[in-house]
Amino acid sequence: MKLGARILKTGIAIVLSLYLGQLLHSPSPVFAGIAAIFAIQPTIYRSYLTIIEQIQGNIIGALLAVIFVLLLGNHIIVIGLAAIIVIGINLKLKLENTIGLSLVTLISIMEKSGGDFIPFAGIRFSTIMIGVFSAFIVNLVFMPPKYENKLYFSVTNTTEEIIRWIRLSTRHDFDHNLLKTDIDKLKENIIQMSQFYSMYKEEHSYFKKNSLEKSRKLVIYRQMHSAAKKALVTLKKLHRFENELLHLPEKFQLSIQEQLDCLIYHHEQLMLRFIGKIPNPPGDTESSNCLNNKELFDLFLLYQQAFTDHDNPHLYHTMQIVASIIDYGEQVEHLDTLITSFHSYHHNEVSIDEKSM
Repeated sequence: MKLGARILKTGIAIVLSLYLGQLLHSPSPVFAGIAAIFAIQPTIYRSYLTIIEQIQGNIIGALLAVIFVLLLGNHIIVIGLAAIIVIGINLKLKLENTIGLSLVTLISIMEKSGGDFIPFAGIRFSTIMIGVFSAFIVNLVFMPPKYENKLYFSVTNTTEEIIRWIRLSTRHDFDHNLLKTDIDKLKENIIQMSQFYSMYKEEHSYFKKNSLEKSRKLVIYRQMHSAAKKALVTLKKLHRFENELLHLPEKFQLSIQEQLDCLIYHHEQLMLRFIGKIPNPPGDTESSNCLNNKELFDLFLLYQQAFTDHDNPHLYHTMQIVASIIDYGEQVEHLDTLITSFHSYHHNEVSIDEKSM
């Protein structure tokens, strides 16, 4: 079992919060540990937002607990009524993420009533805040996440898998059922890629130079994501209309195969060129044989004119394959433009730590 950074940070935050609770002689340091569990977040920026929300949520829970105990006591029905109101207030203020910890604060304070209730409430509230701040400190200091690495490897691994299947599909050398299963997995990978992109976008740069570089990287990663999605669409068309491909004229089949070979080769080279693993710009010996979009479309029109039965759905299915290839090609070309522009501003500044994966 692989322990992720967030799992380890949660454990460290619990230890730190319990230690601080004991150090400050809190009578119930366990509440600090519980609060730390709620406050751990995957990014530093989210941790900052969380601590702001948790402070608000805890104040709401603590205030209502004090008000209800002083006015109505701490009967279990009163606690339930107070919990309902706390949830309603959090929802009204759009603090849905703090509901759990607000209720912990509420119940922990309403546990007791009597003459020393106010000091007791203050101690419980402070103990819970120790846990919230402990989680923030741990998230800030220990193992800061490297979401650029996660994003890059998510993009490259998914893209390489799609490209591998496209290459096999054009040669009709694959297991139909296995490809169908892998397409579903690749869809999930595309979704995960979007999540990593959002997390990387949330990571803030503290210097202007780094901020500009990151802004340009974000544009490139977004385009990498778009290119991977279009590649997957092309793969799905090749898989869905495999029978139509087999019945195309041999010359037209060969043209589609060569065009896709050029595109996926170009796509592979761009992924490596971005991190400086191949010369910039790469040689065009391989991609010079590629058709441009007009040439590919003209080739399809020639095939259409030679096709006698224009009502046969075979023709429309072939048109979908060609359209997806053209769309994929445009995304790859745009990615090429962005990477070339990026390297004109930032020479050899892309650093991906493979050990961190």
